[in-house]
Amino acid sequence: MTTELTAIEKKHQKSTMGRQGGGDAVYGIGIFGAWAYYLSHATTFQEGVLGFLKGFVWPAVLVYELLKFLNKETE
Repeated sequence: MTTELTAIEKKHQKSTMGRQGGGDAVYGIGIFGAWAYYLSHATTFQEGVLGFLKGFVWPAVLVYELLKFLNKETE
């Protein structure tokens, strides 16, 4: 059983090739940067584990703080 793509599907497939994963790379670099920061400042094993976990959630904290700051500007 073969499935053939329609002309529209082929055009869409060509237009999206090579433009995927850019955000993943930036997020990955950010995680490594956050780990370098948090782990270099950790003085105990527990702080190191906490820093490792913080590295995963830094974008959420960053966006939260940015929106909180922007909301303060509009009030």
